[in-house]
Amino acid sequence: MITRTPLLSLLIALLAVTVTVSSTAQSQNLFAPAIKVNDKVITQFDLNQRSLMLAMFRAPGDPAKEARAQLIEERLKLDAAQALGVLPAGQEITTGMAEFAARANMSTEEFLAALKQGGIEEQTFRDFIVSGVAWRSLVRARFGPKVEVGDTDIDQALNATTTDSIRVLLSEIIIPAPPAEAAAAQARANELSQITTESAFAAAARQYSATATSARGGRLEWMPLSNLPPALHPIILGLGRGQVSDPIPIDGAIALFQMRGIEEGKVATPIYSAIEYAAYYIAGGRSPDALATARKLTNTVDTCDDLYGVAKGQPEEVLERGSKAPADIPSDIALELAKLDKHEVSTALTRADGQTLVFLMLCGRTPKQAEGVDRDQIGISLQNRRLASYADGYLAQLRSEARIIEY
Repeated sequence: MITRTPLLSLLIALLAVTVTVSSTAQSQNLFAPAIKVNDKVITQFDLNQRSLMLAMFRAPGDPAKEARAQLIEERLKLDAAQALGVLPAGQEITTGMAEFAARANMSTEEFLAALKQGGIEEQTFRDFIVSGVAWRSLVRARFGPKVEVGDTDIDQALNATTTDSIRVLLSEIIIPAPPAEAAAAQARANELSQITTESAFAAAARQYSATATSARGGRLEWMPLSNLPPALHPIILGLGRGQVSDPIPIDGAIALFQMRGIEEGKVATPIYSAIEYAAYYIAGGRSPDALATARKLTNTVDTCDDLYGVAKGQPEEVLERGSKAPADIPSDIALELAKLDKHEVSTALTRADGQTLVFLMLCGRTPKQAEGVDRDQIGISLQNRRLASYADGYLAQLRSEARIIEY
């Protein structure tokens, strides 16, 4: 048994006081200003919570650096929204939380419970939603009247035989998604869709993409929008520079696109009523022998007609040739054809779970005037793209004018 002397009792009491004071000071420091953006404060607690949330979302980049950048940006957005009187009301916030949770196939309650398990407070998620909803409201209120999309604009977006056409500069990631790996591929695609920089997208393309463009970071050359499958037009037009599309399911894979550039010019780029192509199927998938056969064909075959001689004496199903409406072409083939000029070849695709290599050649495209297209959807996409351009410029202005102090 230890007998406490008066001195020992005093030391114990002092230690207890020191621990209490230290704990209190640490707690106070956690909620003290770490960054001040104009008159709005970001605490170390805010930074820690956002870092945790970004890590849970498996967002690209360093969570701590991204948290700092996001929170500064969000304070600027909230400041501007408050000045304009468009801060969201309760129902708007509730709806925004529900929509975000739905992306993970969860209810709001389930999503909040998952966050709590990761040490993330409900208020952290709520603040994240508030800034997003507020900014959308501000952009619509401030710039909506300036953005009018009429029939002429839609005509220019769809068809340009005598008016402006649209060319796009994209990067792609194509993630294989065979049935046994579909869930993992979807999860990976969801992560990559959060990328916000061209360098990060290029790095991801080199690591995960299954097409020949992966070696150059997924970068495609300039192409007319009309080359792409019609179903992709609204998605592509809705992207701002640097933005990444939501995951797009295609045959046996999942596609992601990043917008690197878009231009409208006086170039005659028609919509196509039909695309003719030939697919010669080579046994062996991406084996050295099959790829060697494909290389030999590339060097010896000049037109689609030449493939009849190659396939002579083989089963009829080894060669498929036909002319189809763009909407009727399998999505993975349509994406490859979009990159080709007449009589060019792609060997990026396989069939039969990777056991058959597709030697794909574009035979030609038949142009037509745009018809049967959802003009309302195209109009909305054009409006969103123009609003996004205004929003980016305004945010850059707010950032340049802001007083940002770090403690």
